[in-house]
Amino acid sequence: MSGPSWIEHSIWWQVYPLGFVGAFPSEAPPDPGEHRLRRLVDWFDHAIALGASGVALGPIFHSRTHGYDTTDHFRIDPRLGDDADFDHLIEQARKRGLRVLLDGVFNHVGADFARYGDPESAHWFSGDTFEGHAELITLNHQDPGVADYVTDVMSHWLDRGADGWRLDAAYTVPQRFWAEVLPRVRDRHADAWFVGELIHGDYAAVVESARFDSATQYELWKAIWSSLNDGNFFELDHALQRHNAFLETFVPQTFIGNHDVTRIASRLENPAHPAHSLVLLLTIGGVPSIYAGDEFGFRGVKEERYGGDDAVRPEFPSPPISLDESGAQVWALYQYLVGLRRRHPWLHRATTSAVRLENKHYVYETRSGQDALLVALNIDDEPLRLSLPKLGTPRARLIAGSTAPPDEVVDHVVIEPHGWRILSP
Repeated sequence: MSGPSWIEHSIWWQVYPLGFVGAFPSEAPPDPGEHRLRRLVDWFDHAIALGASGVALGPIFHSRTHGYDTTDHFRIDPRLGDDADFDHLIEQARKRGLRVLLDGVFNHVGADFARYGDPESAHWFSGDTFEGHAELITLNHQDPGVADYVTDVMSHWLDRGADGWRLDAAYTVPQRFWAEVLPRVRDRHADAWFVGELIHGDYAAVVESARFDSATQYELWKAIWSSLNDGNFFELDHALQRHNAFLETFVPQTFIGNHDVTRIASRLENPAHPAHSLVLLLTIGGVPSIYAGDEFGFRGVKEERYGGDDAVRPEFPSPPISLDESGAQVWALYQYLVGLRRRHPWLHRATTSAVRLENKHYVYETRSGQDALLVALNIDDEPLRLSLPKLGTPRARLIAGSTAPPDEVVDHVVIEPHGWRILSP
């Protein structure tokens, strides 16, 4: 299995810093003297209360707009602050036992990148743009200087205390480039973790070829929300079988929300079903990531237009946030299920198998060796009655559910419409 040992216990709380601190979009860009990066530190105790073990940051390096148009990978974005602010963030994370994951944009750079436009550095660039965006200039990954630069950037920030890198748009970069660069970085930082952003394709083959530790599990993300919306758990089961195969060689980064997609509370049509998606996220194998705000039930729709990400990348006030009853219930559920995940670290590599599979009923066993849980999801308008002996489990201890009290040993369960249960056989 790939990756450092510490990743087996990891649950990320993901943040898009420029939006989180109100630096972008903004009518008047803040200057370094505002030290806005430190506002994230104010939320570290919240991450601990959630049960997270690390903070996954979006772009924090010098750029003109949204952070993915990097102009200097060695400089903190002045709208966020400076090197001292980064050092403070790392110091405060360490005091709390939190890991820090950085977002590396190494497929392309912004048009203000120093070498762009310099005739002597023309070989650094491929002559293409990223997905048709004129302001995003694709690097030439065949050039040795580019490989040296990326190696130096990653090593620099790992030297300063970061624990790993999310590799943005990794699916567009030649795999041989990563296979050259990542071992060089690992030579200096053997305990670092590298997750490649992959959208589709043969994840396992790419992870092996590129020498990633992990990859973003977009296939499973899509199957979770669409199966709940469509009343088609067959799609989810198919995705989980593929997920099982991935787990044979690497542990994917799993999520139900991030800075690039519509929030789960807005994506799901039934307001009871975000809970089901969270149950899935935290009871299957993977490295779970929770997008900041989802734990409060935040809503937001991503639109395919300029500024279409803004709704899912809002500014956060100083903690704590005042929650209404619904928001408090969502927060309590996240705390409870993240805690359950922390108490069952074997779930990191657990595989799943369907015990009962119907369009609107899904009962699955999630197992690693002798450790197992039984999870039952009902998205029907009628109750789901389960006899555990008929499912091959004489009795089980109820440890969580949408309504039933935990810590009860049962031989049958009745799951209310649009409810769920987690049991320990």
